[in-house]
Amino acid sequence: MRQDDEPSALAWTARRVSRHVRWAREQGLRRLIEEDRLNPVDRVAGAWSKSRWRWRHGVPRGSAVPVYLVGLQRSGTNMLVRGLEAAPEFEVRNENDRRVFHRFQLRGDDVLAATIRRSRHAYVLVKPLCESHRVDRLLALPQVAPGRALWMWRDVDDRARSEVTKFGDANLRALRAIADGSIGGRWQGQRLDQDTYQLIHDFDYARMDPHTGAALFWYVRNELFFRLGLDGRDDVLLCSYDALVTDPAGYTRRLCAFLGLPYRPAMSAHVSRRTPVRDPLPIDPRVRQLCDQLTTRLTATPQSTGTPQSTGTPQAAGTRRTVDHG
Repeated sequence: MRQDDEPSALAWTARRVSRHVRWAREQGLRRLIEEDRLNPVDRVAGAWSKSRWRWRHGVPRGSAVPVYLVGLQRSGTNMLVRGLEAAPEFEVRNENDRRVFHRFQLRGDDVLAATIRRSRHAYVLVKPLCESHRVDRLLALPQVAPGRALWMWRDVDDRARSEVTKFGDANLRALRAIADGSIGGRWQGQRLDQDTYQLIHDFDYARMDPHTGAALFWYVRNELFFRLGLDGRDDVLLCSYDALVTDPAGYTRRLCAFLGLPYRPAMSAHVSRRTPVRDPLPIDPRVRQLCDQLTTRLTATPQSTGTPQSTGTPQAAGTRRTVDHG
């Protein structure tokens, strides 16, 4: 639903076109096509594979398991989507799917629930990044099968660098709007507690650089994982971008084990195996300390070492296998 402070349809379209032109110029058209999954050959092949799976193995309507991929933008979620999309058991509803999303936000819980109930796939993958702060409520969505959530996180410096390259000072502007009260109903300002509001108000945004703003926003959003109690839930999995690129096949196998999904090499074939090399940004020392403390908590989240399963069917609620963080 449109908020009062949303730009008009014309302004929104003009902004998106301008961004895509700039991204194509700076990063190359090939990368843009790959990231936005615009290759028609890949799309047709994927649609055929999923249609064939529904014909042979389709589940009764109303029994598809929702899987919510959440976290923060520029954290590697597209990489995870591409891997899960390679599994024919998945129906994918990415944030650019206009049937479920409006300007990257869910059209409504009723629309989402109806979409999940209609599916004949074993899983429906939904990526509501702008509503990561509501993932606990989405997991309690009535009239759908019990779901799963994947919270994706990435090193703060790598994510801040990627964010600023892609979106400029967007995170800094959002923090400034929260601090001065002009954020309105926008998602960036929703479900913040008093301590977080106070923290945001304590900084001088006229002097803050975009990378520090992106790092502080990283802290505010990823801290929600603990503040919402997601670290203690059996149906939520904390996923590490670094661990995925360090061992694509092994990590994806463990992710499949959590979902009760058979692993296929195609699910990790698109990930180039590499060891992340750190190049710290000159982030404000106070923000750096906050981010370092949260990184320690994220890395130290308790992990299980359960034997991977390949049942091909969703695991029963309450059975947790946590993906290693490296």
